[in-house]
Amino acid sequence: MEKNIPAVSPESVGIPSQAVTDMIEELEKNHDPMHSLMLARHNKLVTSAFWRPFGPGQLHRLFSVSKSFVSIAVGWLEEDGLIRLDDPIAQYFPEYLPENADQWLKAMTIRDMLAMQTCHTATTYKIHPDQNWVESFFVTPPSHCPGTTFNYDTSSPHTLGALVEKLTRMPVLDYLRSKFLDEIGFSPRAYMICDPFGTSMGGSGLMAEPLDLMKFALAVLNKGRAEDGQILIPEKYLNQACSCQSSTQHVRSTIDEGQGYGYQFWMTRHNGFCCNGMGGQFAIFLPKEDIVCVTTADTQEVNAGNQTIFNAFFDHILPALKEMPLAEDKKARDQLEKKIHSLVIRPVNGELRTDCDGFLGKTVYRVTENSKAFQKFFFEFSDSFREGSFHFYRDSSWHVLHFGLGEVREDVFPIYDDRCVTSAAWTSEDSLYLRCSLIGESVGTIHLQFTYKDGWMYLAMRKKEETMFQEFSGYLSAVAEVKRNAS
Repeated sequence: MEKNIPAVSPESVGIPSQAVTDMIEELEKNHDPMHSLMLARHNKLVTSAFWRPFGPGQLHRLFSVSKSFVSIAVGWLEEDGLIRLDDPIAQYFPEYLPENADQWLKAMTIRDMLAMQTCHTATTYKIHPDQNWVESFFVTPPSHCPGTTFNYDTSSPHTLGALVEKLTRMPVLDYLRSKFLDEIGFSPRAYMICDPFGTSMGGSGLMAEPLDLMKFALAVLNKGRAEDGQILIPEKYLNQACSCQSSTQHVRSTIDEGQGYGYQFWMTRHNGFCCNGMGGQFAIFLPKEDIVCVTTADTQEVNAGNQTIFNAFFDHILPALKEMPLAEDKKARDQLEKKIHSLVIRPVNGELRTDCDGFLGKTVYRVTENSKAFQKFFFEFSDSFREGSFHFYRDSSWHVLHFGLGEVREDVFPIYDDRCVTSAAWTSEDSLYLRCSLIGESVGTIHLQFTYKDGWMYLAMRKKEETMFQEFSGYLSAVAEVKRNAS
């Protein structure tokens, strides 16, 4: 496999350009907040679409797609003779095993963990957030016999990642680089976020380019072999990993998540399988058709948003596939290119101007007693009313968040120093809604609704993000204190 995937027209590999346009329009119609879409068939890239400000070369948090990478690392441990899949995991971490350890815990194997058939019903480090994350896996009392039922447990791949690092004495991603990621041209900038105790977050921490995920996906789709026959991934292990090992019908949240689970890969309809990350991070494989679809997104606040991605791929691309190349369709190809060039993260809806003096009167608002540590805030707007900024005083410092009006503005979220895109609009003359989409190591949304009434500003805050930004949830009341030029 070449480090650079050759780019060709959809028709040259039996995909009508119109079908790709239809898939994109289906995603937009359902308001899925997409960040990127890639399609590849027969080892050729046929679609590379980004919703601005996203673009090629930018790292994206891939969340639970990380689990599939850890699975392949475990496959290499087995190939290298460092483990057997039926080894009890406890034998590798005696330092964390409690005295009189439960028999279910001692019996749990690496294979059980790969298939999400551990003795736990939930992610253990979320139960014990202040404890070493790997240790939590061994000190949390078991709830049932391992190897019997599927339960989604992110502490399992996290612990498997720790196993890789313990036995190889290198970070998970470095181990995979030495085995095949460097060979396929995986970005040297890619990395895994570490937990608070220094272990790579094998369950959710991978930061990589969408093209990196596509290169990984093609290595998997090609049964772990490069074009010259070089072994990239042990084939016997890969066949097991991408085959159903656990029934998931009893826990499914989408139709496709009910199709079963392999070794850190999900099964799908149409005899496919996928890497599945929170918020719409996907690599969806259809081996028979020799096609893979890669997406990045933030569907966390969209009802059935993940299923929409599957449906758009299965309903528009799959039925249109032909075994032989199609005649080039310049008109449809031009329409597809035009659609791709128009893609952008949508700003919030509403009015772009207001006459409300509460917002425009250069007033500093003093926050009344609260538990969020906010003390003061004010707004500024450009003369053209295309941009604005929200200034707030917290932890003895002023912070600023810039936003667009009628368009999104890229910025760095204050306090957390994470990339974001933000827009705002007036939902009424005296109410301003601001939406901030987090697009760095954190992926999620911060919602701020400001309402002015009788000299007071009332702020309703809601955050949709996995672990942080807790202070941006709840309600604040603030009274007009002074004109800003007098503060």
